[in-house]
Amino acid sequence: MENIYSVNFFYDLLYIMFLVGLVVFIALYFVDAGYGKMRSDKWGPAMNNKAGWFLMECPVFFVVFYLYFKALGDPSLAPKVSQVPYWVFFLIFEFHYFQRSFIFPFLLKGKGKMPFVIMLLSVIWNLINGYIQGYWLFHLAPIHYPDLYTTDWLTTPQFIIGTIIFIIGWIINMHSDYVIRHLRQPGDTNHYLPKKGMYKYVTSANYLGEIIEWLGFAILTWSLAGLLFFWFCCCNLVPRSNAIYKKYEEEFPEEFDRKKLKRIIPFIY
Repeated sequence: MENIYSVNFFYDLLYIMFLVGLVVFIALYFVDAGYGKMRSDKWGPAMNNKAGWFLMECPVFFVVFYLYFKALGDPSLAPKVSQVPYWVFFLIFEFHYFQRSFIFPFLLKGKGKMPFVIMLLSVIWNLINGYIQGYWLFHLAPIHYPDLYTTDWLTTPQFIIGTIIFIIGWIINMHSDYVIRHLRQPGDTNHYLPKKGMYKYVTSANYLGEIIEWLGFAILTWSLAGLLFFWFCCCNLVPRSNAIYKKYEEEFPEEFDRKKLKRIIPFIY
């Protein structure tokens, strides 16, 4: 049985991070996150972009991996978390972060830099998020809600709809990243406005895909932990999409007037 102090700590941290997300959302409308297209020297010393992405994404992969297999080794938890729904949650989450940690960074082109402080802040968030997702799914839910994630969960509207939404988001995210990586030919240093896929409608199609992914995850797990991930994803990426929109608008004013592009939500924002 989980220690009551551990449970209280989990929920305290969960609610605090909802508030932190709101602060991040407001702050990023005034201060550009200094990585990627918005890279700025004002954020201080920088490191190799590929190494930065690897270091900031892999902690969440390992935290969730550890929490799941720790639960499998606990006689009070193992009968529950060895059921199919828990395997699905684990594989969906780890599949995304395996790609983000061990594949995506090494597909990046060029010699871009990432500020150390951005990498460190992302590591902190990913450690916290990994703990919240893994602790809820594999330690709290099996004990406090033992009838929630049984095999019957696989046939619920939440699981089916959430999984479909997650897959759609993943496809949009992967394709959008592919489009961005192939904007330039080798040796070309010009800037281009992406035009394929969901970039026909928004300037941050990759962010749109990621937000849709974690909306799907929040639905398929039907949990406050999943909702926090979706909330924090929106709080980080929506204002960042606004900064990218303005950057593109300055660089390609004629195309913007003609295409009526939005920032991150097609036809809306």
